[in-house]
Amino acid sequence: MNDVANAADAARDGGLVVYPTETVYGLGADALDPAAVERAFEAKRRDRSKPLSLGVPDVDTALPYVRQTDREERFMREFLPGPVTVVCERTDDVPDALTAGRDRVGVRVPDHDLARELLAEAGPLTATSANVSGRESVTRVGDLDPEIREAADAVLDGGLTGGTESTVVDVAAGEVIRRGAAADEIEAWLRTP
Repeated sequence: MNDVANAADAARDGGLVVYPTETVYGLGADALDPAAVERAFEAKRRDRSKPLSLGVPDVDTALPYVRQTDREERFMREFLPGPVTVVCERTDDVPDALTAGRDRVGVRVPDHDLARELLAEAGPLTATSANVSGRESVTRVGDLDPEIREAADAVLDGGLTGGTESTVVDVAAGEVIRRGAAADEIEAWLRTP
């Protein structure tokens, strides 16, 4: 069995997985399992009022979990996979634990082969940085916080990542919530009808 298969098994069993993206290392847990999502919050020491994103391997996999408008789907097909988190209205399949009870969920499709391979095999995972909240995001496995390394059931080493976090965008509102990679290009797209 390869590392991705082991990591996918760990995630399906409710465990935590550290995985690389094109931006920073992510912390994955089964995004549809409230207990697994809670483990991700606990490992990060993250405030439960701050939602986590839904990581999937491609746009088509994301669509059953969101009620996207035509414009939101066009945006996703233009920018994903890529260093972007797209906030859309969620379906009932997405648990309150992931979204902190909000009606919307961030969708992330990393532009990293290892991440997409894991997401394809494991199913939707949490897409949040693999660090204790308030600490620097991690671009190398060797820099993982000891608490995260200890909590993780599997760690996929994809080498050095890009370092700039994803841009978070609400297409329906036409706004960038958090500037990150490709923010200028995204803002230009949002200005087009």
